[in-house]
Amino acid sequence: MQRLLQVMMLVILLGLTACQNTNSRPVQLPENVQLGEKYYTQVTIQYEKGRFRTTNYRKGVLVGVNTEVELLDITPKIVKLKLLAENQELLIVNVPKHTGEDVYQAFDKLLANTKVNLSQFSSLEQKNIKQGAVAKGMSKQAVKVAIGFPPITRTASLEADAWTYWSNRFNTFIVHFEDNKVVRVQD
Repeated sequence: MQRLLQVMMLVILLGLTACQNTNSRPVQLPENVQLGEKYYTQVTIQYEKGRFRTTNYRKGVLVGVNTEVELLDITPKIVKLKLLAENQELLIVNVPKHTGEDVYQAFDKLLANTKVNLSQFSSLEQKNIKQGAVAKGMSKQAVKVAIGFPPITRTASLEADAWTYWSNRFNTFIVHFEDNKVVRVQD
C-alpha cells in the first residue's frame, strides 16, 4: 500500500511538471525586445477591460498611434505594457489563429522604438488616423496605421483589395480598395 501511494505521488508530480506554465518568459528575449524600455504604438488599437486581443476588435478604449508605453513583460502569449500618460497597464493577448504570428512578431507590428512619421500621410489621412477611423481616399498604409491589421482568418493577404475587420465578436466590416486607395467601407 505504501509503495502504491509513493508511485501515485510520483505520477502526480511528473504530471504537474509536464503541465508547466506556458506563459513563462523564454530564457532569452529577442534582441530588439527589452523589458523596462519605452516604445511607441505603430497603429491605433482599441481595448476592453485592460486587454487588447490581436484579433483586433474595433471596439473599446482607443489608444492612438505614437502612444508612449513601457514594456513590463512579454511571454509566449502576452505583452504587458504600461500606458505612460495614463499610468495604466494594458495586456496585449496574441491570438495566433488571427495573426499567423507568434507574440514577438505581433510585438514588432504593434510597437517600435520610434514614432510613426505622420507627415507622410495627407491631412485627411492624419485626421482619420488620430480618430482610429477609415475614410474614402485613404491609402492602405494609412488604414493600417489608423485601425491596425485585419485578421488573417478573413484577409489572407494585405495585397487584397478587400480587408475584413471585426467590429466586435459578432460583426465585421470590409474596407474596399482600388489602386491602393479606400473606395468604400461596407458594414
